[in-house]
Amino acid sequence: MFNSITTSEANRAIVTELTSRFALGAENIIARLAISYSLAQDVKLELKELQDAKGKTYSAKILFGNHLEVYIALVSQHYQLHKSDKDLPKYIKLHLDHGLQEMIHYRNSDGTDFLLKAISNGLEDQIGLF
Repeated sequence: MFNSITTSEANRAIVTELTSRFALGAENIIARLAISYSLAQDVKLELKELQDAKGKTYSAKILFGNHLEVYIALVSQHYQLHKSDKDLPKYIKLHLDHGLQEMIHYRNSDGTDFLLKAISNGLEDQIGLF
């Protein structure tokens, strides 16, 4: 298992900016959204793309709250890894950093707009409603 995850140095400012802009709660909420948003894009990130760990550090408890097992399951399923795989924390970090980089494109939106766009895109992708 792991004790903490640290964003890249470049993403330290992004998580702070998005937290302020989206007004959805503490920085760990934006970090959770970033991981989820990245996974929802169904991209397979490569370990060789792992960025530095000089940014914001989140303990596993703070980052995931009572939902650590859910995030582990999501990432494990995405990469077909066992939940005890030694690289699992690296994949979580990859999706945290990737999600923040993708979410910055919504910096001129508020949190509600971002969430509604993400939900709409998810519905469109899954069942072709739109």
